Amino acid sequence: MADRLAVGVDIGGTKIAAGVVDEDGRILAQRRRSTPSTDAELVLTAIEEITAELRSEYPVKAVGIGAAGFIDVSQSTVVFSPHLAWRNEPLRDRVARRTKLPVLVDNDANACAWAEWRFGAAQNEPDVVAVTLGTGIGGAVVIDGQPYRGGHGMAGEFGHQQVEPGGLACECGNRGCWEQYASGRVLTRRAQAEVAARTSAGVRLAELAELEGLDPARVDGTHVTRLAAAGDPVATQWVAEVGQWLGVGLANLSASLDPGIFVIGGGLSDAGELLLAPAREAYTQHLTGRGFRSEARIVRAHLGPQAGLIGAADMARLKARRRRPANPGGRVRVRGTSLMSARSSSTSGTRAARPKRSRQ
Repeated sequence: MADRLAVGVDIGGTKIAAGVVDEDGRILAQRRRSTPSTDAELVLTAIEEITAELRSEYPVKAVGIGAAGFIDVSQSTVVFSPHLAWRNEPLRDRVARRTKLPVLVDNDANACAWAEWRFGAAQNEPDVVAVTLGTGIGGAVVIDGQPYRGGHGMAGEFGHQQVEPGGLACECGNRGCWEQYASGRVLTRRAQAEVAARTSAGVRLAELAELEGLDPARVDGTHVTRLAAAGDPVATQWVAEVGQWLGVGLANLSASLDPGIFVIGGGLSDAGELLLAPAREAYTQHLTGRGFRSEARIVRAHLGPQAGLIGAADMARLKARRRRPANPGGRVRVRGTSLMSARSSSTSGTRAARPKRSRQ
């Protein structure tokens, strides 16, 4: 079993979460600590220490790291991280030298998508788009059992597709970006404005914050989703409006990628059907070719905040063993041509059997 265990590390701007993960995606042990600072050396030391703690309990054979930011296609270098002072940081090699283990580095959204494809909501789907709704919008694509990273390793920045020309200003420098209309920041922005204006909805939000010992001016999207879950009509409408914008963006992605399933994760997904039901309705209304094509399923992610470390560990484990998991969707492409078509001359029309799902 020793060669089937790996450490997954999920690095965020405020916390580092790590765990030992087995071949079935189960977390056997977990650690969490605050991200020490934006200093690259201190973060590196924290990764080394937390990995050493887990290795003292389990004979792990690889380390997988999921980090927010742009990761090069070799899965070795953090080209740019918005939360940490990493610019062209050779993270894989530096961690490998300290831990003496094989190391893989990938974008945190890729790690989450991989985990959901392997063990969560997207099992048995060949083509998956994962969308993470937090302060902004992140995303990742899995095509035929492989994360799609793009030509430079930076695919999946879905939050910056334009959905409203000349719309709200975005931190990226453009206007009308999707994440300005369909992310947690939308609810936070609206909640804080209502509290400042002392509207009836603002009063309810302020009271909720005060029950938590928070300054009412610090209300955020989580307070809105909690009010909505409790049946507050105003909060429910706000969440539904975000869901509608979510559906618009998903329809755009379907036009480009045509996935079989969208997996929606991140903190805002806690709103559940209050968010997803209006998203599905808007998706259908805006889908190109609607009525004449199959629609993707839109579902909530299953693995929650642990998805990143599970996915990073699994990718590292598989790479260390130099094995690729069987594609549960059953389609295999060879240089853009299906394997079935390539064999058509010898199969005489016989349909190839779909491979069974396997665990490595």
